[in-house]
Amino acid sequence: MLKGKVALVTGASRGIGKAIALKLAEHGADVVVNYVNNAQAAEEVKDKISEMGRKALTFQADIADRTALEEMVDFTKQNFGKIDILINNAGIVRYGTITDMSQKDWNDVVNTNLTGMFNLCQLVAPHMIDQNYGKIINLSSLAAVMNLPASYGYTATKAGIAAFTRVLSAELIEKNINVNAIAPGIIITDMLDSLGDAAEFYKAQIPAKRFCDPEEVAELAYFLCQDVSRYIVGQTIVIDGGLAL
Repeated sequence: MLKGKVALVTGASRGIGKAIALKLAEHGADVVVNYVNNAQAAEEVKDKISEMGRKALTFQADIADRTALEEMVDFTKQNFGKIDILINNAGIVRYGTITDMSQKDWNDVVNTNLTGMFNLCQLVAPHMIDQNYGKIINLSSLAAVMNLPASYGYTATKAGIAAFTRVLSAELIEKNINVNAIAPGIIITDMLDSLGDAAEFYKAQIPAKRFCDPEEVAELAYFLCQDVSRYIVGQTIVIDGGLAL
């Protein structure tokens, strides 16, 4: 159980982030629901958490904006007094071949998926070190180890997240802070729509013959947030129905 714990979940208004925020709240955590655009969706997540008897607040912040992240961390500390769990879920994808992908698209993906995660970990880590406790989960992707055509920024950043997780975990474990990553395969989220007709092609390649529900990723995240998982350090755990086999 996570009673008394405070979780900050980025990209929590939809998809995997929403599922994780609700799962942590279901098991006792109070949650800060980060979003970038859809305030209504974030408020709906907050309301669902409140209905569970947990405290929840929303905070609008672009993960690529360090100043906004500083404000979000301060907001969380001011309202809840601490940060026990950080879920770095927010991410974007831009497609383009090597000859037509723009510099802006590359920079947008890197700044959000990789630099944003670094900034937020750097801002939150001192609080966790002071309290000698923390759980950090970074969302990587199966794209880190498998080819996702025309997704240079996305695949590079998701591979970077796995490597970053290893380095950070080794540094922080002596402070009783566990850092791990989750690498989902193809999940039933809005991003699935971006695959278009290729979705059915990928589905046929999955040994489990189905896409993954966000709830399944949330269950894994919840496990990694429990003390029972404290000996798991720096791992990137794949959840893909066997697609990478």
